[in-house]
This record gives sequence, structure tokens and C-alpha cells, in this order.
Amino acid sequence: MDVPEPRIEEPTDAVVRVTSTAICGSDLHLYSVLAPYLSKGDVLGHEFMGVVEEVGPETGSLAVGDRVVVPFNISCGRCWMCERGLFAQCETTQVTEQGSGARLFGYTALYGSVPGGQAEYVRVPHADFGPVVVGREHSDERYLYLSDILPTAWQGVAYADVGEQDTLAVLGLGPVGLLAVASARHRGVGRVIGVDLVPERLQAARAYGAEVLDLSQEDDVADRLREMTDGRGPDGVLDAVGMEAHGNPLASVAIKAASRLPGPVARSAIETAGIDRLAALHTAFRAVRRGGTVSISGVYGGMADPMPMMEMFDKGLRLRMGQCHVKQWTPELHEVLSQSADVLGVESLATHRVPLSEAADAYAMFQAKQDGCIKVVLQP
Repeated sequence: MDVPEPRIEEPTDAVVRVTSTAICGSDLHLYSVLAPYLSKGDVLGHEFMGVVEEVGPETGSLAVGDRVVVPFNISCGRCWMCERGLFAQCETTQVTEQGSGARLFGYTALYGSVPGGQAEYVRVPHADFGPVVVGREHSDERYLYLSDILPTAWQGVAYADVGEQDTLAVLGLGPVGLLAVASARHRGVGRVIGVDLVPERLQAARAYGAEVLDLSQEDDVADRLREMTDGRGPDGVLDAVGMEAHGNPLASVAIKAASRLPGPVARSAIETAGIDRLAALHTAFRAVRRGGTVSISGVYGGMADPMPMMEMFDKGLRLRMGQCHVKQWTPELHEVLSQSADVLGVESLATHRVPLSEAADAYAMFQAKQDGCIKVVLQP
């Protein structure tokens, strides 16, 4: 599909020529539960990097020719929230008409209808703060995931509050889950257990340094995790699954039904009805030890889902979640990625690299987990 070429609209804008972009697991939600927020002509994609082609008069030190990664959330860097490192809640770009946080690239009317990065060129608002300038000594895939999934995984591990003597269970070994395993090992977490049912993902998690549990071979994952941790449960559990969780076919039918309703009706159903699949989240609450922490990196879309509040209260659980505050983690992650060695294994994460013109087929393959697909990088 052809759309108008982006141009400078505000003094702090830049235009970036995209050299690499990726399909995120969150993009797959637009196939189902969030489809009612899509409009014809929307440009998807919030993981991208490239070269600055044009800058507005107030973009600070950013210059034409800079090689940049662009965080998926659009933040001003100066408001009350940004001053406290809560960049995903930026008050300058909040989508107040939807009651949502900071605007996101390529994520429908729910987050501001900002054209995304699965394109040849992108207009980048607040380019005086957002883009991260990177060197040219490494390939795009060394830096590309700084846009979203790497800081999302890093934040998820940080929020789980686990250390050298602790055990972290990671539920869901998609790209975020795998990078959470790599991040936890790099941060010195004592023991990491990854849970999934896709053989390629389980194999990749082992390579990243995790023990693994095959969901398809376990009657009760929470019970098994407790057995593996002296009957107590992991100190932290990271839910990297979100609304794409397996195991609840009734909820799956509800999601598909909601997505087929007329736009306004479907949006109301999403915002007021419990239509998420919560198997992974409920497993996290059951598995984590008393006094432990559940960290949620997976995206959830329903507003009125049943929660096991009695169990959560009785166990004294701590809960942390939310969109990643990308720029909060950029300095330390940029330093890690700039080392000569690929210590987080980011360059080996992608299983498929295809032209942008084949994006539709790549989406279908990624959603169906065909051909061993774990991560797709698109090249304009």
C-alpha cells in the first residue's frame, strides 16, 4: 500500500529512512483483539531504526546522517512524568481521548494513530529527545531491539526484583521472553526457568541459559514450578505472554467475536468486558512464592477480567507491570550492546529476514508459528 511520504510538521520532528524494522508480538494483537481500532491506511510497526534524512529546527544535536534507533513510545523528556523516568506515561503525548498513556508508533487510534515503522520513511515526533544515536561498528540487528523488546525484557526482569540467590520463572518464550532470559542471566539472577510449548522456543531458551518446562508435557505448570523450588515457588515470575496466551478456548472465541462487531461496539466490548485469555497470568499468581513478585511484560487488552484477588492478597504478592519506559533503560543497554561481543545474543534472535513487501505473509507465518518462526525482521 502506498501512503504519502512523511514530512516535517513540527519544529521537533525528524524524518528517518528506515533500514530495518521488525514484527513484534504486540503487532499480532492487531490481528485479533485490537483490530477494531485499526483504520484503512494505518501504518503499523513500532520496532525500527534507520538514518536521519531531515530534521526540524528544534531537534537539538540530532543531525542528518545520524544512525538512530527510535523508541516505540513517544515522549517529550520534559514533563512531570518524563522527569521521573515514566516515559510511557508522558503527559505531553498522552492519548487523553482514549484514556491511554503516551502515544506509540504504529498502534492504532488506541495510542494516537501515529504512522509506524513498517515503511520506507517515518516522521519521528519529539526527535529532540526520542531517537537514540548508535555507532556504525555493528549490524542493525545489534541495535534494532533497543526500540522495544530488549528494554521491555530488561524492565520485566528488573520489576521481578530477583537477584543472585533467587529463581525467576519466565512464562512465554517469544522474543521478549527469550531476551528476558538473556537479560536475567546477564544481570546475575541465580536461576532462570523458561516455560513454553513451542520446541524452537524451548531450544532457544536453553541456548540463552535457562532450564525449560514444556507446557505441553505438564499437567500443572504452577505445581511443577513449586516442585522445582523446594515446594515454595519462584521468587519472581515474569509473564511475557499477555493476551496471546494459550489454554482458554472459550476466551479465544469471545475475542474473535468481539473483533467482528462494528467498530464502536467492538471497542466498547474490549474496554468494558473481560475478553483476555488469562491462563498465563493466573499461572503466575499460583506459582510465585508467598511474598514474591509477579512482573507483567505481556500486553493485556480487556478491562473487566476476573482476578484471583483472595489468593493474591493471602500470598502477599507484589505486582509490577506496564508499557516499557524505554529511555529509562537506554544508557545501560546501549553500553552493553556496544561491546565487541554480542553478550545478549540479539544478533541471533531473528529467524526470518524478509523484504518489507512480503510483510503480510510474514505476519501470517509469525502468528501461526510456522517454519520455526520466532522473530521477523523486515528490510525496506
